[in-house]
Amino acid sequence: MLLWTRIVLVGLLCLSLVSSGMGCGPGRGYGRRRHPKKLTPLAYKQFIPNVAEKTLGASGRYEGKITRNSERFKELTPNYNTDIIFKDEENTGADRLMTQRCKDKLNSLAISVMNQWPGVKLRVTEGWDEDGHHFEESLHYEGRAVDITTSDRDKSKYGTLSRLAVEAGFDWVYYESKAHIHCSVKAENSVAAKSGGCFPGSSTVTLQDGTKKLVKHLRSGDRVLAADDDGNPTYTDFIMFVDRDSTTRRLYHVIETDSGQKITLTAAHLLYVARNGTEGDGMSAVFASQVRRGQKVIVSDPERSRLEPVTVERIYTQEHVGSYAPVTVQGNVVVDEILASCYAVIEDHDLAHWALAPVRLAHWVSSLLSRSQPGGGGQKDGVHWYSRLLYQVGTWLLDGHAIHPLGMSVSPS
Repeated sequence: MLLWTRIVLVGLLCLSLVSSGMGCGPGRGYGRRRHPKKLTPLAYKQFIPNVAEKTLGASGRYEGKITRNSERFKELTPNYNTDIIFKDEENTGADRLMTQRCKDKLNSLAISVMNQWPGVKLRVTEGWDEDGHHFEESLHYEGRAVDITTSDRDKSKYGTLSRLAVEAGFDWVYYESKAHIHCSVKAENSVAAKSGGCFPGSSTVTLQDGTKKLVKHLRSGDRVLAADDDGNPTYTDFIMFVDRDSTTRRLYHVIETDSGQKITLTAAHLLYVARNGTEGDGMSAVFASQVRRGQKVIVSDPERSRLEPVTVERIYTQEHVGSYAPVTVQGNVVVDEILASCYAVIEDHDLAHWALAPVRLAHWVSSLLSRSQPGGGGQKDGVHWYSRLLYQVGTWLLDGHAIHPLGMSVSPS
């Protein structure tokens, strides 16, 4: 009888997960067909995202010119895609040289161009520049930028070509001139190339017995300090990491309070701040990159067993190796004594918490089936498949402004 009970529970769980995925999925079928998008051409001189090219939210800072004799020349790879026409006016093959990320995005765009206009190919007029023809600190000098047109040089197509470049995943697209579109990507080793929402492994949480534990050492079933629906301290189960990466170097925001607490998290992670700066007005979750000095974050006061607002004194950035995105049953967690959401990239905490309901259900069923067993072992590196699914669905259904520009990468690159 117990065996059949377990089979039924597992069946219900699987049905819940599958129906959840299908219910939010694209199109009318059950395959991987992408929800059709209406392509809105870019206007002349428009750029996406709407920030400067060499900022964190776009392609990132200039890292130095690459020459054929430099050590970094090995970062460039030739692109021999026959579906792309390279102008190569220097007759040196330089326009074919680019970083792997730029190559991947360009190859993806080439397919989109042929699908959009049968018989038309993507054309590259400028790639890597070794001759100094561009302005100072141009990303062309690093093989991270290309100027493109269509093979028929039909200028009426360039607005749509720009939009296709955005859809292909270029980190910055600029309808720069009537003669070409400028596209660029983040550096291969850029700490901004993939961000999502995470904490460094050195961050700590508080267990139910009062001890501290590094985030990277969390195991399923650990009970950690969090907040209940009324904003009071409570202990909740850690479920899993929706993203775990022990090797990548990333850029983090460090937010310090005037009473000495300090939390380190990625720009796209949601952090709680007091509404209107007062405790009585409650709290809301905002992107870490939106927190400003003088606002109040929510801090744990263990002596009085309460959470209270404390003023932000200082904000700066640091690089750390490794990143961990824990999810709890409560949907939030106190990290380094400051309350943070478990969610990121999507600006609506409540929506994200609702979307993770199947994960909480899976944890509940798993707890029933293994009540007598100790907590699970360590989780492998990578982004959880369900998290990837939700992010992809979010890009289909949500307004672009609801998604942080440093959201995670869900496509191989």
